[in-house]
Amino acid sequence: MQPKFIAAALSLALGLTLAGPSLAAGEPPIKPANKRQTTQSSSENILARTVFQTLLGELALQRGDINLGVDAWTDLAQRTRDPKAIARATEVAGFARQYDRALELSRLWLEVEPDSNQARQAQSSLLVMSNRLDDLAPQLTALLEKDKPNLGNNLMQLNRVLTRHVDKKAVQKLVDRVATPYAGLAEAHFAMAQAAASADDNMRALSETEKALQLRPDWEVAALARAQLQAKQSPLTAIDSLNDFVNRNPTARDARLTLARLQISAKQYDESRQHFDRLIKDNPDNPDVIYPVAMLALQQGDTTTGRNQLEKLLQSNFPDKSMVHFFLGQLDQEQKKPEAALEQYRQVTSGEQFVPARSRAAQILLQQGKPDEARDLLRSTRGSTAAERTQLTMAEAQLLREAGRQNDAYIVLDAALTSEPDNPELLYEAALTAERIGKPEILEAHLKHLLKLKPDHAHALNALGYSWADRNIRLAEAEEMINKALALMPDDPFITDSLGWVFFRQGKLDAALKTLEKAYKTRADPEIAAHLGEVMWTMGRKDEAGRLMKDAAKQNPENEVLAAAIKKLLP
Repeated sequence: MQPKFIAAALSLALGLTLAGPSLAAGEPPIKPANKRQTTQSSSENILARTVFQTLLGELALQRGDINLGVDAWTDLAQRTRDPKAIARATEVAGFARQYDRALELSRLWLEVEPDSNQARQAQSSLLVMSNRLDDLAPQLTALLEKDKPNLGNNLMQLNRVLTRHVDKKAVQKLVDRVATPYAGLAEAHFAMAQAAASADDNMRALSETEKALQLRPDWEVAALARAQLQAKQSPLTAIDSLNDFVNRNPTARDARLTLARLQISAKQYDESRQHFDRLIKDNPDNPDVIYPVAMLALQQGDTTTGRNQLEKLLQSNFPDKSMVHFFLGQLDQEQKKPEAALEQYRQVTSGEQFVPARSRAAQILLQQGKPDEARDLLRSTRGSTAAERTQLTMAEAQLLREAGRQNDAYIVLDAALTSEPDNPELLYEAALTAERIGKPEILEAHLKHLLKLKPDHAHALNALGYSWADRNIRLAEAEEMINKALALMPDDPFITDSLGWVFFRQGKLDAALKTLEKAYKTRADPEIAAHLGEVMWTMGRKDEAGRLMKDAAKQNPENEVLAAAIKKLLP
């Protein structure tokens, strides 16, 4: 047994034995030879038994014998009636989910210490965990009444106490019962609003937030809650109510920030920008304001403001500096400043952007003619999670493909699949790479494995169906598979393109033309242009086909599929 454990148990046991004469309650009196012997022998007996039961209870819990631990502590609590022993016994019984016993002990605790808030709080928690909400109301009311100076704050905590209870309607009923007597307080209405919202009673929740705001018109928390409820039905209504609140309370920072974000979602960019400008003016060094202003500026194409605000974040106490460096790196990369972008990406050392930053840095190195250095950068990066390691593998494979090393790319993916054979991302990427190196049988094997794991994987369905259509085999199955993918993702232009290509292979030229025109209208992709051009050519619309493919080639001069179609049809 560990010395610290023995010392702690002895300390607790001594505390119990020195608590007073009530420790011997229930013990038959022992008739000693004299008064001194009485005191000495009684104390020794009580101490020995208390130490023994304390050690027994704690040791049993340490060894996983929960029932013995609960029994030992329950007996000690009932025999000594000491508040510390009862508190520990109640805690242990509750941990063991023996709620009836724990509640019985909590009642004993309140009997011994009727003014103990800790005992009453423990009993309230046990009533929640044992789903005895009807018995809970008097306990909550007593707790509220005993702490009148903090009544408002305690009302605000009601729903947090009850958050584990799954019957939200029952919780709403309980909160109404407890909070209604305090209807003159805004916090009581807010508590009832929270309970109603959790029970999906949004109309009642909205009504109670309105009552809270009538009592406290400048209460920002309630104004935000009201807007959140309104936004579920009508974002514009939420915008109007927050606009009104902010006009009456111009220093309400969180309300103005929420309003500006809602306006961005509603594409009210000019109005949103005005609020962000005011927020920056009032809070020039506040990261909670600077960050959304930067994001809004970048979203609107204002890279100067975006960069300025991001650089201000680096000088603030904003916790995620890596994310800031990532966005600055993106700006530098878009503005054709590769060295500056590399410097920013190297300063991304953690967070969600860590692996993407390394991948982008590797791409820059590849573009600078440093493929080995780019690959070394990725290989020296250690992902902290399985997802990050997968991202790094796929980034390395992409790097090799772009360097024209398709076989090496497949080798990297295949090696990763050895340790993670059921990884959907790796299976899909390996399948596509196998197709590029002319191994359709491997593509089929990977995609069929993936579809066993995820039968509704739309991209895998599409890839397998397209592969068959492109090789002009199993066309009926290919059509069925692509239609299933399209049902899962009806607006995807690439799946629509695959269906059009199946129709072409089946000789259904009108259906192929109509389907491919729809796909190209959705997205003017060069490979879709190649397919559409070939269908037009086959239908005798050669001039139109030539113009379409040549125009697409001007925009995408390096696309291999389009280049091959032009070479085939326009020698």
